[in-house]
Amino acid sequence: MIDLKKHQNLPNNWEERELLREKGQFWTPTWVADAMLAYVLKSKPKMILDPAIGEGAFYEAYLKQKNGESISFVGRDIDPEILNTSIYLENKIDLSINIKDFLKFPPTQKFKAIVGNPPYIRHHRLDKVTKEYLKKLCQEITGFTIDGRAGYHIYFLLQALHSLDDTGRLAFIMPADTCEGKFATKLWNWITKNYCLECVCTFKEEATPFPNVDTNALVFFIRKGKPNKTIQWVEVTKAYTDCLLKFVKTDFEQKEWDNLKITQRDLTEALETGLSRPQTINKSKYCLSDFASVMRGIATGANHFFFLTKEQVDALQIPEQYLKRAVGRTRDVKGDAITNTILEALNEGKRPTYLLSIGKEKSTVLPQSLQEYLQEGEGQGLPQKSLIRQRNPWYKMEQRVVPPLLFAYLGRRNTRFIKNEAQVLPLTGFLCVYPHKKEATHINKLWKMLNHQDTIQNLRLVGKSYGSGAIKVEPSGLKKLPIPEHLVEQFQLEITPQTVNGQLKLF
Repeated sequence: MIDLKKHQNLPNNWEERELLREKGQFWTPTWVADAMLAYVLKSKPKMILDPAIGEGAFYEAYLKQKNGESISFVGRDIDPEILNTSIYLENKIDLSINIKDFLKFPPTQKFKAIVGNPPYIRHHRLDKVTKEYLKKLCQEITGFTIDGRAGYHIYFLLQALHSLDDTGRLAFIMPADTCEGKFATKLWNWITKNYCLECVCTFKEEATPFPNVDTNALVFFIRKGKPNKTIQWVEVTKAYTDCLLKFVKTDFEQKEWDNLKITQRDLTEALETGLSRPQTINKSKYCLSDFASVMRGIATGANHFFFLTKEQVDALQIPEQYLKRAVGRTRDVKGDAITNTILEALNEGKRPTYLLSIGKEKSTVLPQSLQEYLQEGEGQGLPQKSLIRQRNPWYKMEQRVVPPLLFAYLGRRNTRFIKNEAQVLPLTGFLCVYPHKKEATHINKLWKMLNHQDTIQNLRLVGKSYGSGAIKVEPSGLKKLPIPEHLVEQFQLEITPQTVNGQLKLF
């Protein structure tokens, strides 16, 4: 009997969770692994490759589905401890495991079937030597390089595709940033020109394969063959069922399925919208850039030093002219407006609300108390930190005009535009929104329109999706936020006459 509910128990301890993130080890649940294995078996392979075998979810799926056939199951991993996993100790049928790095020591032969859950390691956890190697690897496989913010898992996908034999099949489960990062357009244009992307499987929040993990998962079903002009785009609405397995076994038959929502999408449209995002229907002719410009908040490079509480300001005797009121965390602003009352409450709660903002002046002309504080920063090695060392002098702070509106950079169910009544400067927890028109009545109407649920729901079309319903929106994405036409009419908002979506409007 299939144990559809088998999944990884994640530790609650922060240090243990960090260790998992360093290794990128998040196991594929049985009900998803079964469907992925069923797809690659359709290529009638003599060998199956799992390039990051881990605790053996796909090998276990193979044991259940092999139906008396003998197929070599080849596993790769860098962690020798996995050899002591019970599935390997109890079953050694058709199995060989090599403790080798799949990216640095790829197999010499090609495979008809590749299935995997690559290590999810984000770019900031990779050292410079590894990044340089991955850059060269991408160049060798594709003929180009991609943005350095691509995580380790992206290169696993490229290496796996490169190891796929003619007519072979690949099923990979990947985070949504595979389709949403700055590198995504170039990456997927190359993949879909050289391979056949048959199906993309997404999961509703309540059906996520990885509960309590801050990422949304996608499964890609790819065949090495002539590209299709359409893809099947699937949303799983319920976890721990065999609906996905049955769907895969029918070769993605498009009919009514329990717990699945299936859309046949034009490949060009899907790539333009983003493979992790639902099909966009009735695009609005308006976007946020027609009404406002967007900029990220201030990056201090060392919040603990530059972003201070009132107690610290008083104790350090920092003169008022070198301070600006600021807000750093989205959770410090509960509602959709920040007021002086909220600032005072943050002060009472000993939250930082003062930004040390010094210009180009030499330290020798600064007040003695400030000179002494800067010396403390030098003693901490701050001038050598990557962001700070780009400044001259090192303590010079980034400048921003106070934005009338703020936007929460990373939202969980409470994504919102915030009216800046307290005239604070935002740090990088927020984006700055500057309306083109400065009149108070216009700003107020724009604020209400942006917070309307019909606008907020469009954020998923321009943001990066994470676990538990979180959406992260970069400045370039927020500028493209579609604004429903009926809201523009409802709030009677005028746009700058010369631009509509960046195009000249003559009449």
